[in-house]
Amino acid sequence: MGKLRLPFFVLALVALLAVVLVELSVVQPAAVAARLPGFLLGNGPSSFDQALQVFSPEQQQKLNELRSQKAGEISQISQDLSGFGVRSLAFVDGILFFSLLLMGLSIVLIKGLPLVVPKRVLDKVPPESIHAKAQGCLSFIFPLLLIPVALIFVFIVIAKLITMVMMLLSFPFGTLLYLIIFGSFPRGAMNAVLALLFVLKIVLGILLLLAHQKFIENLGLVIGFIAALVGNLIVTILYTIVPAFLVSITDAIAAIVMIIIGIILAIIMLIFSVISIISAWRPG
Repeated sequence: MGKLRLPFFVLALVALLAVVLVELSVVQPAAVAARLPGFLLGNGPSSFDQALQVFSPEQQQKLNELRSQKAGEISQISQDLSGFGVRSLAFVDGILFFSLLLMGLSIVLIKGLPLVVPKRVLDKVPPESIHAKAQGCLSFIFPLLLIPVALIFVFIVIAKLITMVMMLLSFPFGTLLYLIIFGSFPRGAMNAVLALLFVLKIVLGILLLLAHQKFIENLGLVIGFIAALVGNLIVTILYTIVPAFLVSITDAIAAIVMIIIGIILAIIMLIFSVISIISAWRPG
């Protein structure tokens, strides 16, 4: 099958690292969107007047009258458009990135240890054995840390989703507040960022195949890669299928879906890590 082509593997790690950094907002999505070509950005944020078009004429008049009456108070209300959808992708893509890091660790241990550890020591404890034990332990620790963080985050998102829905349905004042606070989600910019992330993930897949064709036989890696692509599509679809002023709500729904997928993948990793630990530490 041939040896691992290390430069392609390193480039794959870099591509996925870039994806995760954007999702974690280490590299701000808004800054990324600002550097993308204008045609990728699509429509800008929805305005209050655009949002009113989905209401009946009587409701539009009532909301406009209320906005005029509360103009002073409304001017002091700040928008809350910190989306969850793109950030939630990190719970899926982070697992894939961790899996690739473990593969990188195997390269370091199996190829690097013979250069620094005496042969008589490696005859007693082979690098493959050290790698199997280290990989099992790290694969056990990582999901144990990830799952509680994901659960906390999903409860935060659910709470905000309930708040937004209740506001939207509390016509007219609650609806007005929703439109002012959450109704101008930057859908075009976020879809452009999602498109960039999707391209980087496709590049990742190509680089992995170039690094070694045998990666396609790694079931865990294939599942993680497919989940990363599907997750990207889910968030994009939920951003697109509703009127612009409702994207804040579907953004929260997308985040909940992605966090659940991330938790499921973490549980699967946890189960297989236990099996790996038992196998690696079994006497003989």
